[in-house]
Amino acid sequence: MTLLMKAKEAADQVYAMIREKVEELKTKGIQPQIATILVEGDPASAYYAKAKQRIAEKLGVQFTLHDFRADVTEEEVLRLIAELNQDPKVHGIMLELPLPKQISAAEIERAISPLKDVDGVTPANKLATVTGEAGLYPATPQACIKLLKHYGYSLEGKNVTLVGRGQTVGLPLFHLLQRENATVTVCHSRTPHIASHLSHAEIAFVAVGRAEVVNKHMVHADLVVVDAGINETEDGKMVGDVATDVADHVQAISPVPGGVGTLTTAILYENLLKAVEIQLGEAVIYE
Repeated sequence: MTLLMKAKEAADQVYAMIREKVEELKTKGIQPQIATILVEGDPASAYYAKAKQRIAEKLGVQFTLHDFRADVTEEEVLRLIAELNQDPKVHGIMLELPLPKQISAAEIERAISPLKDVDGVTPANKLATVTGEAGLYPATPQACIKLLKHYGYSLEGKNVTLVGRGQTVGLPLFHLLQRENATVTVCHSRTPHIASHLSHAEIAFVAVGRAEVVNKHMVHADLVVVDAGINETEDGKMVGDVATDVADHVQAISPVPGGVGTLTTAILYENLLKAVEIQLGEAVIYE
C-alpha cells in the first residue's frame, strides 16, 4: 500500500507555531506585515495571492496587496519596492510571478531587501542557500525536505535523484540536500534515460515544471517520491510533474495538490517570522 504524503498535518504544525509567535510579537507592539506585489494578467497568480491573504488573516499577520495594471512600468514597481524596503512596519516582501514582458523579474528581485525577501529570491539569499550561511531560503525546497522528514524519512546517506535544476526549486534544493548529507544525482533536460538514474534511487524529488515528466515505467516499488511540480491541464485540472498512476508503483509519494505546495505557503510565513527576528536584531545576517 503506497503511503500518500499529504502536507496538511505538517502545515498545521507550522501554522500553530506561527500563530503563537505572532501573538507573542503583538504583546511587544509588533504587528508582522507582509506586502505582496501583483501585476494583473495571470489568473493563477491572483488566485494564489488571495489564498495567501486568507491564510495571513487566520495567522494574525497583516497582509497588504499592491496590485498593478498589466501595462505598469518597471520603474513604478521599483519605486514601490524602494518604499517597502524603507518602511519599518513591512517585514516581508513577496513578488507574484509571472510578470509582463516589459518588466525584468531579475531586476525586481534584485531590488528587494534581502532582509525582507521571504521568497529567498535575492542574490544574497540565493548565495546563502548555496553556502549554508544564515539567510532566508526559498520556501518550496524547504517544504520538500520538511514534508519528507515529517513522514520519518531521513536523507543522510541516501541515494537521491533530483529531476530538475531550475533556479526556483531544483538548484536551491540540490544545495539543501547536500547539507542533509544525501548523495545526489541531478537529472535535467539533457539527461538521457532518466529512468536509469531513478532505478538506483531511494528518494526522488521532481521539480521540472512540466506535467507528468515521470511516469510509472520509470519508478520502482521501493522509491519515495516528492513531487514539487504544479501544472494546469487544458481542462483546468491541477497535476504534478509526476503522472498520477505512479502512486500505484512506489513506496510513498506526495500528492498534487495537497502536498509540497500546501507546506510551501506555511514555510513562506515561517520565513516572515525569521525576517522579523532579523530586522529586530535577534538574528544577524549579511554583516
